[in-house]
Amino acid sequence: MATTTESITTSPLHIAYKTARDYLLDQRQDSDHWTGQLAASSLSTATAISTLALVRQHYQATTNEQSDLPTKNQLSQTIDNGLAWLANNQSQDGGWGDTNLSYSNIATTILVIAAFKLADQESSNVKLLQAAQEYVDNIGIEEGLRKRYGKDKTFAIPILANAALAGMVPWKKVAALPFELACFPNAVYRFLGLPVVSYAIPALVAIGQARFLHRRPRNPLTWLVRKLTLNKSLRVLQRIQPTSGGYLEAIPLTSFVTMSLAATGRVHHPVTTQGVNFLMSTVRDDGSWPIDSDLATWNTSLAIKALDQNETDVARLDATAWLLSCQHTERHPYTGADPGGWGWSNLSGAVPDCDDTPAALLALDAIRRSDSFSAIDFPQLTTVALAGVKWMLSLQNRDHGWPTFCRGWSTLPFDRSGADLTAHVLRALKVWEQEILAAGGPFHGKAAELQQLIENAFAYLQRKQNGDGSWFPLWFGNQDRSDEENPVYGTAKVLLAYHAWDKSDDPIAQQGYQWLVDQANRDGGWGSGVDKSRNAAGQLCINRSESGVEETALAIETLLTAPKSELTQNTLNKGLEWMIRSVENGSFKDCSPIGFYFAKLWYHERLYPVIFTVSALGAAMKRLDLQHKQN
Repeated sequence: MATTTESITTSPLHIAYKTARDYLLDQRQDSDHWTGQLAASSLSTATAISTLALVRQHYQATTNEQSDLPTKNQLSQTIDNGLAWLANNQSQDGGWGDTNLSYSNIATTILVIAAFKLADQESSNVKLLQAAQEYVDNIGIEEGLRKRYGKDKTFAIPILANAALAGMVPWKKVAALPFELACFPNAVYRFLGLPVVSYAIPALVAIGQARFLHRRPRNPLTWLVRKLTLNKSLRVLQRIQPTSGGYLEAIPLTSFVTMSLAATGRVHHPVTTQGVNFLMSTVRDDGSWPIDSDLATWNTSLAIKALDQNETDVARLDATAWLLSCQHTERHPYTGADPGGWGWSNLSGAVPDCDDTPAALLALDAIRRSDSFSAIDFPQLTTVALAGVKWMLSLQNRDHGWPTFCRGWSTLPFDRSGADLTAHVLRALKVWEQEILAAGGPFHGKAAELQQLIENAFAYLQRKQNGDGSWFPLWFGNQDRSDEENPVYGTAKVLLAYHAWDKSDDPIAQQGYQWLVDQANRDGGWGSGVDKSRNAAGQLCINRSESGVEETALAIETLLTAPKSELTQNTLNKGLEWMIRSVENGSFKDCSPIGFYFAKLWYHERLYPVIFTVSALGAAMKRLDLQHKQN
């Protein structure tokens, strides 16, 4: 029996798609873009409290309060609210996880204990801190941090510095950081062998100075060099601080910088005051802080692309001008990035990168193909897009993959090339291929060179494929895996690039599709979701559920691009049934902490499950509609 248009529009699939789509559209809240909401973070809240407590200590030693900082009472109220939130979110095992859906970890628990100590709230929270200290003692501070972060000192050193400020460890346990190297032009940073990743330069300077001032180097030459570069490196901090005051719009990074300066007597330095004001402006009504201000540009780009899967006229969303305005048009002072890229937010602390830029380019392509798009209203769209393409091309590493922020920086986590980033770039290059090859494009008259670049990138992806057929992403994880990797996310993103370049039949892609099929759970979904509850004592309990919305949606959307087979179709059908049920019972809004921010800092974003659901169900509707037209 042939499928009719009426049966398509009244099917459970269509009803579920329309429900999820309408909910996503409502999340704009009369705006021209999607802001979303990042999870409240115990780690961010702890670092912010430590910072404000150290600033308050300065007030206690000063007779005249300064107008460039919040009042002492304002600081105290904010600190008390934050500590109350932390106390209410302690896990059953005595520790804290990064979010209220995350398992406890050594890093966050250390930082929370330090916050209570620096805020002088130990005596009123004895039982809470005893349980937390037992959690830490069972793991060990140094051993636990070493196991968690390995050779990457980006986060381990700031945590130990925060602990040292709280008297939990001696300063000799905090590795000295060569903050004097920040005085070199940022164009040469990648040649200096810095012990931290590119985005941590502010922490390198501020924490390096705090350690230097609390524990003098034994080598007199080292002492002299660092003494002479204190002010100059501090000027680097001031130069790269955004107008919002928040480095990368990130609460932890800004907190580490600000607490380090406050603890060394520079509480009224402009960097410190701007950092404090940023923290006061980003605290939430419940007393918590997120990891970052927002992911507005990323969310908007993903939402537009998701809605483009089916009948939604994305040009009518009026997001075009806003998305175009988010492109960076000047050399970025933080990373030295050339103009042309997009960051994750339209706020001043965002930095252009090679995930948000291809996402924006894919969204702009969706807009220009929309029925109501008018090139007259946006004549600059192609020019803007080509500037973004050129920016991406300039970042390609020698291994033919793409990194996040800076070309050729290092092999430390989050600075190396990533399979998911490379795949995202490849998809963006495909949709703008015609313009890239046309007059004015970067490969005009050089089609063979473009083809070689693409083939080299796919060769990189082939080298990064795991033996089981999967790929790991760079900025996403799964807390229920022992290695905390998220191969469902990584494999899905890579296979979408294979599909975009008509390579779905490639044996490499076939291994990936088969791996995705094999990973389906008994309930029809993929990955693992989490449920939270409280025991009789009111302690937070995190429980694993079999499948998660985000990973299930990604797997479904990707398998819809696979060459047809009975096994794939059966897996898809079960997955779609799972997704439809999740919309019917409202659980498609449930988040899982799949995002990584910095080194193994978990987050979840309220819009991720919704956007991914709309994209997957929209792709399924598009395929069903195509089958109807063919019949």
